[in-house]
Amino acid sequence: MSKVSTLGAELEVGMNAGLNALPAADASERPRRRRLAAQFKGWVVPFALLVVWEAAVQLGWASAHLLPPPSELVITLSDLAASGELLRHIGVSSLRVLVGFAIGALLALVVGAAVGLSRELEAYLDPTFQALRAIPSLAWVPLLLLWLGIDEAPKITLIAIGAFFPVYLNLVAGIQNVDRKLVEVGGIFGVKGWRLIVRIFLPAALPNLLTGLRTGLSLAWMFLVAAELIAATRGLGYLLTDGREMARADLVIVAIIVLALLGKLSDSVLQLAERRLLVWRDVYDGKRS
Repeated sequence: MSKVSTLGAELEVGMNAGLNALPAADASERPRRRRLAAQFKGWVVPFALLVVWEAAVQLGWASAHLLPPPSELVITLSDLAASGELLRHIGVSSLRVLVGFAIGALLALVVGAAVGLSRELEAYLDPTFQALRAIPSLAWVPLLLLWLGIDEAPKITLIAIGAFFPVYLNLVAGIQNVDRKLVEVGGIFGVKGWRLIVRIFLPAALPNLLTGLRTGLSLAWMFLVAAELIAATRGLGYLLTDGREMARADLVIVAIIVLALLGKLSDSVLQLAERRLLVWRDVYDGKRS
């Protein structure tokens, strides 16, 4: 009887442990399910627009010559992909954006940190930067052509200009909004000089910096089109120009869609990095408790 009682007790403990583990496992699955649901919701509006677009053209409400339906765009896209032309354009444009964004963001990090930490430097430099950032992208094109010629240098420089200002502005704002108490506590524990910047200012300004990087990357893709108007023979901006000159709206729209997809993909990479780097934040997520 003692063996039976012991076995029954062990079974009861095992069942209770299994039942207690179910809610924990279910809780661990909830964030993944929420992310999948959010991704699904993000496709609802584009899919609905495609359906309405196709129906409008097929019913004759819009001209197929000026607004090709999605079914025709798929054919154009597959032809460009099969010939390898699309991949070449994407590769060239992506490389230009990557190099230009890296240069602009690195310069913004150095200058933004210096201006954010020094009111004296801010008084000298910030008014000039505020005036320069108001200049439209196309206004830089003639000057860059005169200075740098028609090779890759003016294209990458223009993209770097587009990426610089959002990163600079957000980093300066993030540094200047650091809580004074954090700096005072760091001083109490002997954190000074570069250690103060690395351990106090940069972590506290990281949310602003990541926002600036995402905005700067988006502007880098926007400035790419203006950059590839500078005597380009390859790239998505060139594909846009080529479609306009040949009166092919399908090429223009395909280039725009590819630019949008590449911009979203690159932003998703930074968004993932932002989520990982800022996991320590306890912020309002819009969900009721």
